This record gives sequence, structure tokens and C-alpha cells, in this order.
Amino acid sequence: MSLHPFPYQLYLVISEADCMGRNFVKVAEQAILGGVDVIQLREKNSSTESFLTKALQLIELTEKYSIPLIINDHVEVAEKINAAGIHVGNSDAAPTYLRQQTHLSKKIIGYSIEYLSQLDNEQTAVSDYLGISPVFSTDTKTDTVTEWGLEGIKTIRQLTEKPLVAIGHIHSGNAKEVINAGADCIAVVSAICGAPDPQKAAYQLKNEILK
Repeated sequence: MSLHPFPYQLYLVISEADCMGRNFVKVAEQAILGGVDVIQLREKNSSTESFLTKALQLIELTEKYSIPLIINDHVEVAEKINAAGIHVGNSDAAPTYLRQQTHLSKKIIGYSIEYLSQLDNEQTAVSDYLGISPVFSTDTKTDTVTEWGLEGIKTIRQLTEKPLVAIGHIHSGNAKEVINAGADCIAVVSAICGAPDPQKAAYQLKNEILK
């Protein structure tokens, strides 16, 4: 079951902290101008009030450019800003639960998998795309179980038709390999948020994907 086609190729996961003291909305705008076509706001350590404030700032930008804004694991924030969707992992609200919520029933739901066995579960069945995290080990996310690698992506690609969003230490030097392994979309954090020129970094990544 997928309510949404997933035509996106370059996915930015952003938080204020990831932007190294720069205005995160400006970083996001530069990233969009460089080729990012979907954004997730991930504020793991923010209060609901702070998360909501940032989400309202960001959705004003994403609506301007007709870019979908996904909220990481915060149902209340996703509802209040009418986000395009929500992304969850194994310790978050289950996609089956989210799909039953009136305000999320027709939204994009992304689900990160940690084991191949999850490809057959009902959570995967009701999700619109699968987060493959991390492809390569990364300092940004340290609570993951499996480092998938390129072979992991190839294996997952053979087992599911769901769109695959790959994340984890991906940059312009390895993005094409990840796509060739079977990912539909590349997601990055530091490769854009930490870059001296986020627009140029996004442009280079998009060019690698499109090669």
C-alpha cells in the first residue's frame, strides 16, 4: 500500500544544530535552490514548542518552493503545520497507528528499517517509502543497528518494490554508487548542512544522482 508516488531524488534532513550556527531556514533555501526536492525537519532534542516554531518557519519556505516537508517523529507538530508527512523509526509511533490517525491517513509516511525481516511486516506495508539507515556509519546517527552498505541496498532492492531512501555518510563521492545499488533517493545531513556552500553541495549531489 502506497498512497503517494515517491518522485524525489535528493532528500535533506535538517536541524538547527546541524547548520553550524547558520540560519537553518537560509541553509534549507540554498539547498532547495541547489536541487533538494524533499526536506525532513528532525529536532530530536527540542521541546514541542521549539520544534513547532522551527517547523512553522520551515514550512513557509517549503510551500514557497512547492517542496514537501516531512516531520521526524512528532505527530503533534506534523498535524499542527499540516506537514506533507512524517518519518518514524522502530522506537517511534508505528506506521499502522499513524495511518489510522485522521490527519495523517493520507499523508506521506516514511519508515526506517533495521532488519531484513521488517520488509515483510505490516509497518512496511502501510509506509510510502523505506529509510535505509545508515548505508555507511555516521556520527550524525549513533543509535542504529545495521550498517547496510551497498550490498545491503542491493539485497533490499531485490526484496521490495517500496521506494528506498538511503542515508548515512553519503556525499558526492559515493552518491552514484548508492543509486546504482538500488536506492531511489539519497538523503543527507552534513553533506549539505555542514558544507561551506549548501547550494553548491546540493547541486553537486543532484548532478551525481542524475548522471
